[in-house]
Amino acid sequence: MSKILYTLSVLLALLLIFGCGSEMGYFNLFGNGSGTSFTVEPYFLSGTVEDQQMLEVYFSLLAEETESGYEQFAVIREISHIYLRQREYGKLITFLNNRVHEFPEDPFNTYHLFMIAFSYVQMEAYPVAALYFDRIVKNYPDMMVQGSSIHLACLNQLILIVDDPIKRVWYYEELISRFINQVDPGPVYFMLGQLYETIGEWENAIMAYTLYLPFMGSNVPGFPNADNHAWHMVSFNNSSRNWTFPTLDALVRAVKAALDAGSATRLLQYHARVNFFTRTWEGEDRTNTRTLDLHLADFMRSSRIRYADELDINSNANEAYLRTWGWPGSTSGWYFYFRKIYFPLDPDIHGNWEWAGIYYGERF
Repeated sequence: MSKILYTLSVLLALLLIFGCGSEMGYFNLFGNGSGTSFTVEPYFLSGTVEDQQMLEVYFSLLAEETESGYEQFAVIREISHIYLRQREYGKLITFLNNRVHEFPEDPFNTYHLFMIAFSYVQMEAYPVAALYFDRIVKNYPDMMVQGSSIHLACLNQLILIVDDPIKRVWYYEELISRFINQVDPGPVYFMLGQLYETIGEWENAIMAYTLYLPFMGSNVPGFPNADNHAWHMVSFNNSSRNWTFPTLDALVRAVKAALDAGSATRLLQYHARVNFFTRTWEGEDRTNTRTLDLHLADFMRSSRIRYADELDINSNANEAYLRTWGWPGSTSGWYFYFRKIYFPLDPDIHGNWEWAGIYYGERF
């Protein structure tokens, strides 16, 4: 057993057996190498009498060692736990910052800096905490504490508290390259795709969404439609996109002409080949484009389909609705739904319009 650990055990035993007078401001059980007594700065003593006694013991032990090592790390960790329990985050930050400054080559500085960052999180000083978490990941070797990676913990915190999308992309990429087997991959890939969209890196966004697809059904906090979004982006990217129109007027004219001619063949040429939907206004999904393709000709042969002269009043710059009626069945009124395409990856398509779906029944 090393000297410091042996001494630590003896001191703790003495404290338990005899106690230590609260009037003692220093310990003379150890010298500091020069025969003089070691004195603890009053600032660093806080809490109950027992806590103060323990802190004096630990600081005395640290003063005995002039080189960093596991023994000192064990003592520093005990001091840190006392301050955390007391919620003395300012004292913990000061103590550990002094320690890192005094021993810049200490192999345990990864842990010390992490505790500083964690303290700033507890104080809700998130920008300062982020600086420390980032510094650890980029400049200090990883360290396992109780079987968990400090770098992984830092990256998870950075993803939560940093707003800059470019920085967050780097954190997610680091998370994927190093820790993909230790995280839920679905939300990670989807959020990376979102960030790539935000900074305009569309090819990388498609790649991230493609990686997400095997994990569809994942719980992505804040994105209940994550599956639909990822599927749409990937499928649309892989499609011909030859059903789009440069303007809404051109699309509506083509659809109306097909209805006037009673031509299901022409009409079917205009509906989106990707993510075309059919549903009720109440949200009941009836999407089955194969059935629609098979029966549209029969519907149009047996009935004369009419349409409104103008688009529905609820239409806007990005979405439009055309009321049609005369379809067979209990819901003879169908609203054709047109959507402006958002796909910056292809400038020739971005901003075009597509017939994206049908709503069954009258709109209330």
